[in-house]
Amino acid sequence: MANSVHVKEVIVIKPSEPTPSRVLSLSALDSQLFLRFTVEYLFVFKARPGLDQSVITARVKAALSKILVPYYPLAGRVRDQARWFKPGDVLKGAPPLVLQITWLRGGDATLGVGFNHSVCDGIGTAEFLNSFAELATGLNRVADLKPKPIWDRHLFDPTKSNRCYSAAHLGFNRVPDLCGFTSRFSNERLTPTSINVDKGWLNELKKLALSTSTPIGLTYTSYEVLSAHVWRSWARALNLPSNQILKLLFSINIRNRVKPSVPSGYYGNAFVLGCAQTTAKDLAEKGLGYATMLIKRAIESVDNEYVRSVIESVSQSRACPDSVGVLIMSQWSRLGLERVDFGMGKPVHVGPICSDRYCLILPVYNQPDAVKVTVAVPASVVDKYQYLVKSPCS
Repeated sequence: MANSVHVKEVIVIKPSEPTPSRVLSLSALDSQLFLRFTVEYLFVFKARPGLDQSVITARVKAALSKILVPYYPLAGRVRDQARWFKPGDVLKGAPPLVLQITWLRGGDATLGVGFNHSVCDGIGTAEFLNSFAELATGLNRVADLKPKPIWDRHLFDPTKSNRCYSAAHLGFNRVPDLCGFTSRFSNERLTPTSINVDKGWLNELKKLALSTSTPIGLTYTSYEVLSAHVWRSWARALNLPSNQILKLLFSINIRNRVKPSVPSGYYGNAFVLGCAQTTAKDLAEKGLGYATMLIKRAIESVDNEYVRSVIESVSQSRACPDSVGVLIMSQWSRLGLERVDFGMGKPVHVGPICSDRYCLILPVYNQPDAVKVTVAVPASVVDKYQYLVKSPCS
């Protein structure tokens, strides 16, 4: 018998109290073209004895109505403006926030959540979801929410400057496609992959990276070595021309990197893309330490001046990342998504609704020192990628 889904209701949840009716401007960082999509989270909850599905559903609805008072922009719509949006925007008129609860046989449940990325970044969505869940379980009141959400998108507005910075940012520069890279990812079937990495494995990667690095006293973070290892495994599996330029793009939280720092509760896009760049030959042959150092330097280069130059670039020239030779990595494991509890317990799984070529680092249920790495690769190289990513010393 085929599985089926019964849609019980589709409703619009409105704020429980009157909210301001006005047009709010997005920041220059919010308005980047590559953020024109919906971030989709999938939470999976296990059945619990005595759990009443109708009560949980009613509490979620009521809590959503309450949380939309301080987060009232999420009850609005994103519209075109000459300053930022182009006609025909794919998200024009779509709700900035959508949710779906699905009850499964046996009492398990899934919660799908979609956020317009132009309105929220990962940290902002996680703060919203945890506050929302606290209201649903009665652990908090709207008046006591911490942090209190603020809009303040003017913090990342461009200054009055005639300087043009776009050429200074590797992530925005175009590189030659020497191997049909773009068409390969468009035309070939992509296969999802997933691997768990525990603390012992991370420590092994750190030792390996440091063994091929010369500076005395140098240290690497778990993120730096893991992202370098995954990037190298991905690139080597693809068997690209030796002179093909490759990039690893990854988000860098700038809340404490700008001056003054961003106030607590800011839920707009407060990140810039870090970029590590090299050739396929060097990435494969120079070892893990080389790739890790590229990533470390990219992270360390982001300061207040760097951020302001990115803002000017995306404002003046509509600079946008290229896709040729690019792997995009996003770290969800440090957002706090694994703590979201709507009265069904903590989720046993947190991840994207669909797998694509974005590489995600996810939390692992009941394993705080481990992470899950997911990425979809062309079907023709999936076996080679999985072999390489599971073999740090290869």
